[in-house]
Amino acid sequence: MSEMESGETSYQGRGVAVRGISFALVAALSFFIGLSVGASGSATSFTANIPFIGDGLDATPDSSADLAAFWKAWNALSQNYVITNASSTLPSVKERLHGAINGLASSYGDPYTLFFPPEEAKVFAENISGSFAGVGMEIDIKNNVLTVVTPLKGTPAEASGIKSGDQIAAIDGQSTDGLSIEKAVRKIRGPIGTTVLFTIIRGGKVLDIKVVRDTIQIPETKDSLDEKSGVYTIALYEFTANSASLFSQAFERFKASGSKKLIVDLRSNPGGYLDAAVDIASHFLPKGTIVVTEDFGDKEPKQSHTSLGYNDVPAGTKIVVLIDGGSASASEIFAGALQDARRATIIGTKSFGKGSVQTLIDLDGGSLKITVARWVTPSGRWIMDNGIVPDVTVPFTAADASAERDPQMLRAIDFLTTGK
Repeated sequence: MSEMESGETSYQGRGVAVRGISFALVAALSFFIGLSVGASGSATSFTANIPFIGDGLDATPDSSADLAAFWKAWNALSQNYVITNASSTLPSVKERLHGAINGLASSYGDPYTLFFPPEEAKVFAENISGSFAGVGMEIDIKNNVLTVVTPLKGTPAEASGIKSGDQIAAIDGQSTDGLSIEKAVRKIRGPIGTTVLFTIIRGGKVLDIKVVRDTIQIPETKDSLDEKSGVYTIALYEFTANSASLFSQAFERFKASGSKKLIVDLRSNPGGYLDAAVDIASHFLPKGTIVVTEDFGDKEPKQSHTSLGYNDVPAGTKIVVLIDGGSASASEIFAGALQDARRATIIGTKSFGKGSVQTLIDLDGGSLKITVARWVTPSGRWIMDNGIVPDVTVPFTAADASAERDPQMLRAIDFLTTGK
């Protein structure tokens, strides 16, 4: 497995904005909920040379901050601390400074705002373009607990029984309490063929699940016509740089089929490139219709991303979008846009709720990641923590999975064929 990070990158004079950051542990680490690149709106893949905001940062002391206590603590530690473990060494001045910056970032209580010291920053950069082994799942911090967003289809994580919503209490016997997503990713990563042990909490029960690492290949789309019902389904597994093109090809096959009933299946889709989400939504929305807005609070004006205006759905077509708790970031942007425009009926269960925007800042050899904005649907709903609530809620239970039953798909087909 390789590891992918859910995010978006924007080169708009501010450096790298990592949209809706979370990690999908798959074949190659890239930023997922949309890499929006340049004024042209074209998407591109990351290279290892991450463009950071340059260190032209304001170093003027904040007169409202009394740092006397900090320096007292610094000096007390320098003068009094004694090593008690033979394998320990005293941290350098720079290491102590980086620890202080990390503590400052952590004090904001946001799991996506943190500081990478130089070595971790280097690994972070390598992850963006590297290919390495892993298990095939997306993880995030939810309610202060490391949580599985979704195991990706066809991966060791899915085959081993890992499920969306599983809380990861330990990795290889080491507690994940207080562990950042980035450090969890490093623990999960490893050579192909080796095993990682997850201690999972599910429904109040503790489970130990072993997963063998592998290189993961994920299908991006799958489409088919159900001859009996006349319903055409396009399943989209990720929003990658290729997804818009692949979706367009599937969409042409849908139109050629003559069907007027379409399901877009986004279940367990962890997100991806913002540009891909906007491009795909453009098949369903008139030109200029807002797909999603970035809300920067009072820091700078809001920025809306709008439909390109393909708007080529055959007249009279009824549309359902399927979502679940593993649908995150770009999936939520797409589903929220079509729901707000009343262009589709959303069926399934509430989505994950991944809707914040981060920026990376180069700082003293490391990098500082700061949450700078939140995603807002066209009607003004915050995606972060709230997710997208379906119009028709249909659970998918463990019993359904065991019986190889798909009540959500069946409900969508019934809705499209009966109108109820």
